[in-house]
Amino acid sequence: MAQAIPNILVVEDDRETRLLIAKYLRKNACNVATASDGREMARAMIDRRVDLLILDVMLPGEDGLTLCRKVRAQSQTPIIMLTARAEDVDRILGLEMGADDYLAKPFNPRELLARINAVLRRQAAAFAASASQGATALTFAGWRIDFRLRELRNPQGAHVAMTSAEFDLLRTFCERPGRVLSRDSLLDLTQGRNAGSFERSIDVLVSRIRRKIEPDPQAATLIKTVRSGGYMFTPHVEPAEAGAPTAADR
Repeated sequence: MAQAIPNILVVEDDRETRLLIAKYLRKNACNVATASDGREMARAMIDRRVDLLILDVMLPGEDGLTLCRKVRAQSQTPIIMLTARAEDVDRILGLEMGADDYLAKPFNPRELLARINAVLRRQAAAFAASASQGATALTFAGWRIDFRLRELRNPQGAHVAMTSAEFDLLRTFCERPGRVLSRDSLLDLTQGRNAGSFERSIDVLVSRIRRKIEPDPQAATLIKTVRSGGYMFTPHVEPAEAGAPTAADR
């Protein structure tokens, strides 16, 4: 199951900058619509789903800060502000209006793309956390993972020891079954880019988890490797019944 292509709306009155951003993002697997002012932005947001808004501060008519405040009052659409001014007071004001990130011109398009991906990953993580708040435990392929007790039990009900990092990664997989998760996104979701974290650490943790939950770790079926993509958690996952007895309790 491939990850969805994000729908980006670029609101920028400078035509050259607007076209440059749109061209670069389209080359990097984004659906892009553009607008030159607040009125065009409003029409675009009615006509299509917008997953992230790139909003210039200096716009004709209503400025970007005003538009940011209006959008944030109506939705949680992620917003990245662009400005020709790099003063801290402008950056802080933009964030106070509800922007998720702030980038000063001139900027490298690669940095903008990196910030877009980071904001979308944070939003996905927040949605997943919100969705799972009502479930304190999940089951998959006979296994039970308990978030409150931070423990894993096998289909026979026996407790399986896990390190904190292993548990956090398995929980991340359980909360996002059937989705291709890149090593980069798994790092952000589990370790938050702490100093010293790197993509290879995800491979090591996956290998350890496979040795604990896979019938055959050398031919993994629960955590599948996706070439040039990352990993996918394949089992059906559902909330565990509250207080359901395990084999160990019987």
